[in-house]
Order: sequence, then structure tokens, then C-alpha cells
Amino acid sequence: MKRRRRARAAPAARQKRRRFRQVAPWCLAALALIVAVGLWAYAGPGPATRRGGATDVVLPPGRSLPQIAQALSAAHVIRSPALFVVAAKLTGAARRLKAGEYLFASRAPMAKVLAALRGGQVVRRFVTVPEGVTSAAAAAILRRADYLSGPVDTPPEGALLPETYEVRRGEARAEVLGRMEAAQKTLLADLWPTRAPGLPYAAPNQAVTLASIVEKETALPGERARIAAVFVNRLKAGMRLESDPTVIYGLTGGAPLGHGLRVSELAAQTPYNTYANAGVPPTPIGNPGRASLAAALDPAPTDDLYFVADGTGGHVFSDNYQTHLRNVARWRAIEQARAGRARP
Repeated sequence: MKRRRRARAAPAARQKRRRFRQVAPWCLAALALIVAVGLWAYAGPGPATRRGGATDVVLPPGRSLPQIAQALSAAHVIRSPALFVVAAKLTGAARRLKAGEYLFASRAPMAKVLAALRGGQVVRRFVTVPEGVTSAAAAAILRRADYLSGPVDTPPEGALLPETYEVRRGEARAEVLGRMEAAQKTLLADLWPTRAPGLPYAAPNQAVTLASIVEKETALPGERARIAAVFVNRLKAGMRLESDPTVIYGLTGGAPLGHGLRVSELAAQTPYNTYANAGVPPTPIGNPGRASLAAALDPAPTDDLYFVADGTGGHVFSDNYQTHLRNVARWRAIEQARAGRARP
């Protein structure tokens, strides 16, 4: 009986092997085709952009892998969300995809898309607030940044640190403004404890106010500490600051005057007229930068009480009124000579 069963089983085994040999090539061919299609989908060219040469995609934090795949597919960056998910898992990129704004070239391969997301190759956007601008002007800069979102209020004058800030597309303008305010507080907290001894400031906000005046009086980095020294010396001596930029701020709120100060304007009764009022103005007249804040808290060791333009973009300084009058006369002569050359 056993021999007969073995005899009947032998043809069946041979038939199975024969069928396997017939089917195996087709299975291998199908597998090779699947692998080829997968490799083409991964490394081959992706879909064309709808318009332009690139597609901008914003991936917010907290998105799952399928949600990221759907967003990329909807933006025509990839063809198949399912293949993207599989590729992300097989390559180990699934848990390393970073949120942010990305710019993908037309027909970018899926491999490059995954590499960009894995490496965090986000679009970098910046907002620049120039030194010395008013808070109203800084808020206007944020409102003009169309890649930011939400409303923004005008902060108190002098509350911001003017710098270039990196921002995310869609970030709230109020959040960016908050970072500017926090940066100024941090800097002032670092500078105030190490300030020069004997400064005539009752509180840090007065130092910010003086720094805002220094910012407006000179554009030369090398002059800031000396300009600050002039104002500090005048405060200590009980003299008025007599700063033109403070008068202009009282008249226009910081907007350009459009002409030279007139005698009537110098006599205007505003809280910011430092020709008429003693001490520092009630608030800053703009947002001073790092260098002006540092100068106000560590002025140059001089006895200077006056300065006037020297005709080259800088100023000439003096520690007595008679010398100052001679320096003013030189500046007037320079102005008159320039006016004569400007006439046809």
C-alpha cells in the first residue's frame, strides 16, 4: 500500500513543480514591473506645476504623514499620496518630515521632495525694521508683509528692537511684533545692569528715550557714543538738550518734515520741544537700535556739550559755547556755498 501511494504522489509533485516553473517567470516579471514602477515614481520626474516654474506649499506643524501626502498631491507636487506614504516609510523619512513653507520645482522627483521635507529646506522669509523708525512705521511694515497674517496694533514708542527677523509664512503679525518687543526687553535687561556710573536716568525707559535721539542725530556708528555723551553732559549740567529731531517728532509724530526747521516751529509748544523743555522728552521718538542703546548706557568719556554738522556727513564737537559758535559759522558758510553752486 505504501509503495502505491508513493507512486501516485510522484506525478502530483511533478505537476506542482511544472506549474511553478511556468508561473515563476510571470511572477518575477510582475515583481520587476512593480519595482520599476516604484523606482520611476520615486526617482523619476514628478507632475508639472499648475503655473509658473515652482509650487509653494505650506505644511503646518502637527500634520500626519497621510495629511502631508494629501497636501502635496493637491498642490500637484506628487502624483500618488499612497506611494509617497510607502516611500517615506521605506526610506525612514516618515518620522523626520519637518513643517514649514516649501518651494518645489516643476516635475521635482519624489526623492527630492522627501529629501527637502526631511532636511527642513524651508523657504526663509524675513522682515526688516530699520533702526530709528517709529512704532507706527514698524507696524505698517508688518501690515505690508502679505505672507504674514492677522491684525497688528501699534506698540508704544521705543518698545521694539529694530532688526531683521526671520518669519514663517502665515505667522501672525502680532506674534512677530511680540518677538520684537521681547528682543528689546532682553537687550535692555543685559545693558542696564552694566551701564556707566553716574548716568542721569531715573529708569531704563529714559535711556531708551535718549538712545532714540542719538539714533536720529547721526548715521555714523563711530559718533553714537560721543553724541550720547553730549546729551548726558547737558543733562548733568542742567542744560536743555536742544535736539531738532525731538522738535520734528512733536510736530509730525516722526514723519519727515519736508523742509528745514523754521523759527516758528522751533518755538512750537509741544512736550517734545527740547529747546523749550528741560530733561528728556516724555517718550522715545523712535525705536533705537542696539548700538544707540549701548551708546546711551555707556557714552564716550568726553566733556563735549555741543555738536554741529561738519559738511562731510559727520559732526564737529566742542566743550564750550564760543568754539561751538565758530563751528556753526563754518557750517553756515558751507551751506551758503552749496546753495550758490546749486543756483543755475
